[in-house]
Amino acid sequence: MSELVTGEAVALELRPARLPSRALAVLLDLVAAMAVYVAVTVALVVSTASLDEAAQTALSIATFVLVLVGAPIAVETLSHGRSLGKMACGLRVVRDDGGPIRFRHALVRGLIGVIEILMTFGVVACIASFVSARGRRLGDVFAGTLVVRERIPVARTGFVPPPPPWLAGRFSGLDLSAVPDGLWLAVRQYLTRMQQLDPQVGWSMAQRLASDLAERTGAPVPQGVPAAAYLAAVVQERQAREARRAFGSGPGKAAPASATDGVPAAGVVTTAPEPRVVPPGPVSEPPGGGGRPSESPEVPAVDERPRTGFVPPA
Repeated sequence: MSELVTGEAVALELRPARLPSRALAVLLDLVAAMAVYVAVTVALVVSTASLDEAAQTALSIATFVLVLVGAPIAVETLSHGRSLGKMACGLRVVRDDGGPIRFRHALVRGLIGVIEILMTFGVVACIASFVSARGRRLGDVFAGTLVVRERIPVARTGFVPPPPPWLAGRFSGLDLSAVPDGLWLAVRQYLTRMQQLDPQVGWSMAQRLASDLAERTGAPVPQGVPAAAYLAAVVQERQAREARRAFGSGPGKAAPASATDGVPAAGVVTTAPEPRVVPPGPVSEPPGGGGRPSESPEVPAVDERPRTGFVPPA
């Protein structure tokens, strides 16, 4: 791994490409470039057969320069350091600070590559790569670039380390409503990668993020609490609040009672059977006549359950 320090004093760990992978990428680029060069040359010979020998020679030189020199420079500039061979091998050309290359970097690499790759059949480039600690050829040295590997094993990311147990629940009363999403993202990225940062750089970043977070919440960082532990505890408190908001009060807890008796709580739907209402009607006489009303008329059953105040519509 090679550590590159960016303008923000962040140490980047990159894996430089070694000679075998770079040689394979250059070979694939040369094969593609030679195929295009042969096709263009054949087309020019057929179309310029009526020209004199001097014109044909000038066109051949121009074709060689444009296809074998200009085309790789244009491809690396437009693709930000990824030619056809580098794409196949998982490589990329970057600046010394880890940023994408520009036209001037690709131009210097292409012009010097004509001498150390095409004219010397790659001997100078191989010797320079063996001597360099990061496998750079002369074109990379003069252009200030580095060829790195993009296909590397993915490290375990996205895991926020838990805070110390003695900080559990200490920030339950903290107001987190004024903290923007960008600050939460920066804190989470720092916590997931703080083991990969330089200790001094990581400490300064934690101090800055903790001060920004304390300013947004309106409460200072407690004395004796490390900045990284403070950030982890606040992030855990935010995650706990989001979990309570998403899943409610959780299983096993009773729903909140309503302030008005008989009215269900918000969000709770209750279905109660309607009371049976028997409309009044004429009292039936017993069979056999006599005009004597029934001594024990049938009385409809009355629902003994507590009233809910519900009146059915007319």
